[in-house]
Amino acid sequence: MAGFDEQIVREYFELQGFMVRQWRKYQTPARKKLPEEEIDLVVYNPRCEKGGRAPGFVLFSSELRYVGKAIVAVRGWHTTQHFTPRMIETSSEIVKFIEQDVMKSAETFFGEEDGGEPGESLFKILVLPGLPTTEPHKSDSIKLLRARGVDAVISFRTMLSDIISRVEVNRNYSKSDLLQILRILKAYDLVKDPQLRLFGESRD
Repeated sequence: MAGFDEQIVREYFELQGFMVRQWRKYQTPARKKLPEEEIDLVVYNPRCEKGGRAPGFVLFSSELRYVGKAIVAVRGWHTTQHFTPRMIETSSEIVKFIEQDVMKSAETFFGEEDGGEPGESLFKILVLPGLPTTEPHKSDSIKLLRARGVDAVISFRTMLSDIISRVEVNRNYSKSDLLQILRILKAYDLVKDPQLRLFGESRD
């Protein structure tokens, strides 16, 4: 499932005009992960609006134009729709991708690539099912993630809604299984646009 979650995120960023590189394509069950293996994707936006306002902590597609280069960690725990403050406090895995040795590897990677500019800040994005919708749990979750060094979060709902809105029924996406499946579902009215409605169920 982890590979499919990363595919969703990759397709989303590519549709937004980002260059995307998957850091690793293998699992490491028999040994401790290397620092760089904590990062799922590295992304670079060649059309980033320099000098624009900083994007909000909860990212939406309209704000990605302010993101230049970033590392992305995917936490597709779809058994729960929202992360809670307690989950953030008790799980070290959620923010492991921004530990010092991991960030050092990321800076080295971007230093060796042509993308980005010297001194340009490296954005740290966490992809997750969603934040709590009620207060104070939402604010507490944001404070905890900020305190741990996360720059922004983006939900799977946001990404899937955007991807679905961009998929055209009369276009063949033979190079992407995800887009092709969504195209077929839209063709048979199993996914409605613009609301995310799968098999007749509403998004809420």
